[in-house]
Amino acid sequence: MIALVTNLALAILMANLLSDNSVTSVLAFMVVAFFMTWPFRHSFGPSDYHGRIQRVFGLIGFFLYDLVVSSFKVAYDVVTPPLLSRPKFLVMPLDATTDAEIMLTANLISLTPGSLSVDISADRKSLLVHTMFAGQSAEQARASLKDGMERRVIEALR
Repeated sequence: MIALVTNLALAILMANLLSDNSVTSVLAFMVVAFFMTWPFRHSFGPSDYHGRIQRVFGLIGFFLYDLVVSSFKVAYDVVTPPLLSRPKFLVMPLDATTDAEIMLTANLISLTPGSLSVDISADRKSLLVHTMFAGQSAEQARASLKDGMERRVIEALR
């Protein structure tokens, strides 16, 4: 918590010193303050602030990469004559337990072209996903979703 307060204080101080209090400037100064406090992260006490921020950026980077790759994959499948898609419904068991983890996992899967989260079980232990490129092995597609999206969501939020 101390690291977050320090980061916010440095960002607000930089914004005031440079007389630029717009939202984008304060956010940019937050990033600068994050890197300024990075070498001193152990002096803030037992805090996982810097590690959590790294994991959140890792999730964002993974999602953007997955978004671009799957967009090209779907576009290529649409414009070329032999269809490469092998659509299937998969039941993906969830390791996510909180509402935020389940919601973020389901929404990020749905935002990725070629996949759609359809329903969650009543006991909140599994997610029904329709995927366009499941291929021959549904288990491989399920493992890809679990090891990719769900694992990174859980790491970022816990």
